[in-house]
Amino acid sequence: MDFRLEGKAALITGGGSGIGLAIAHAFQEQGCRVTIGDLPDKAGIAEGCGAQFQPLDVTSDASVLAAVQRSGPIQVLVNCAGIMHVGKLHETSWDDYDQVQAVNARGTYLCCRAVIDGMLAAGGGNIINLASVASLIAVERRFAYCVSKGAVLSLTRAIAIDYAAQGIRANAICPGTVDTPMIRGYVDKYFGDDVPGTLAALHARQPVGRMGTVAEIASLAVYLASDESRYLTGAAIPIDGGWTAK
Repeated sequence: MDFRLEGKAALITGGGSGIGLAIAHAFQEQGCRVTIGDLPDKAGIAEGCGAQFQPLDVTSDASVLAAVQRSGPIQVLVNCAGIMHVGKLHETSWDDYDQVQAVNARGTYLCCRAVIDGMLAAGGGNIINLASVASLIAVERRFAYCVSKGAVLSLTRAIAIDYAAQGIRANAICPGTVDTPMIRGYVDKYFGDDVPGTLAALHARQPVGRMGTVAEIASLAVYLASDESRYLTGAAIPIDGGWTAK
């Protein structure tokens, strides 16, 4: 098997940190030309790993279109940009809810919409969306996040069905809890009174007894981006240490 990505060009949204940055590194190691799209303050990180950088606000159609146009032909789009919110329905304000949907759901839609015409013209393409176990099961006190990731999964499946005959594939990676700067940040924000206990609980809720690593998610993304996975489309792939098997 050969998971090499020579001759492919990828745009990775949210690629300036965490899972997105790990995917950028992994793609480059396999010969892919990588463009990282992220907020301007991430430019130094992206350029430091040898990738091209495009400033990108996924909530802005104009920003998305500009980043896609400046990136050149894109064979692989990876939608990693995302935010989290902790709270049940009654703990979630309209502003909180709208912000999560704007980044996670609408942002994924805007980026997919911006690349689809180019992929159709090229006779094919590959879209990899970062969903979550929260798109497959309900996670306690993650109301807005669950809704947004459910939308990402449905969007992925709809694209897969609508464009399969045109050679465009779309799949969703559904990670469990992965040790990232975003996770560490939300623990500090929402559970600052017991950071060690919260981290221990996050490790323990996966049957394997630990959070995932960004490298493990990146390895799956490399497979999905490669031609070895060409028969795979419309899939929701849990990579969650057994969480959704319970």
